[in-house]
Parts: sequence; structure tokens; C-alpha cells
Amino acid sequence: MGDLVLETERLVLRKIDENDAVLQHRLLNTPTVMAHLGGVKELHEIEAKHAKTMASFARNGFGFMMMIEKASGDLVGHAGLKQVDNPLAANTGDYEIGWLVREDRWRRGYAYEAMKGVLEWAFGSIGAPHVVALTSESNIGSWKLMEKLGMQRRKDLDFDDPGFPAEDNPTIQYSLTKEQWET
Repeated sequence: MGDLVLETERLVLRKIDENDAVLQHRLLNTPTVMAHLGGVKELHEIEAKHAKTMASFARNGFGFMMMIEKASGDLVGHAGLKQVDNPLAANTGDYEIGWLVREDRWRRGYAYEAMKGVLEWAFGSIGAPHVVALTSESNIGSWKLMEKLGMQRRKDLDFDDPGFPAEDNPTIQYSLTKEQWET
């Protein structure tokens, strides 16, 4: 099952390894799933992201993980923690949470369940004082989940990203402090 990092009631979150890019490309890299994430990626782009997250785990002790459904053993998505690395963001270096769930597992609460585990990990083991999450106003499901997690909209952190289409601009952010999470 790879290097286990987190476990929830229905999910195992494990470190990404070199063999996961093809699996992610096949199961998660669809036009619908990637609609607000810059579109479908080439395999080499996924491989580069995986190399980056493996380096983050080696350097910082955190990164994105594969979400495995316990009942089936299937890959259902990925989720995790990284540092804001978009050079257009005013808060580069902040802890950023994120997730992606394959379309046939939508509306089952997997993203919420995974992110609750990621937030416990971020505020506990990692020691993050606060986290942010980035999305667009058009990605309603994403920002509604952020609000469900108790995150607050931070309009002061909005920025335009020419790498995304007009309907996914500006990039908006939500944040959550450790204190807010614990109350």
C-alpha cells in the first residue's frame, strides 16, 4: 500500500511513488475532474508534479498523497499539504491544502473526510499555524467544501493567473488558523 501517512474511516492516504503517475493519468485526469485545475495534463506533467511532491516529503515531511478507498483498494483521488508556490500569490510559502476526487466517487464525502484528516495532520504533526486553499469562484464545489471545513474567504489574497481561463480567474483563497480549527 506504499508509505502510509494518514488513515480515516474509509480512506488510506499514502505517499506518492514513481509508479502512480500512470494511474493518476488514467483515473483522475479527465476533462470533468480537471475542469477548474487547468485542464487535462500530459503524463510528463503529472510525473513532474509527483517528483515535486516526493521531494517535498523528503525535504519538509509533507506533500500530496494518494487517496485509497479501504473497501475496494481503488485510487479515488489525491489530497495533501504543500506550500503555496504560485509566484503570483502574495502568500507564497504558506501551507496550502488541496484535493481532487475522481468523478465516479463524487458526492460521497471523500474530499471532506480526507481534508479533515489532512487538517489534523497539518495542525498537529506538521505544526502549521494556518493553512490556505486556492480555487476559483466558478469552482463552487471546491469553495463550498472550504466553507464546510470552517475556512474563511480571504479576498485580500485574490490574484489573476494567466495560466487559467477567464472563467477560473481570479484565483481566490480561503484560510483557516489552528485556533479556528480547534474551536
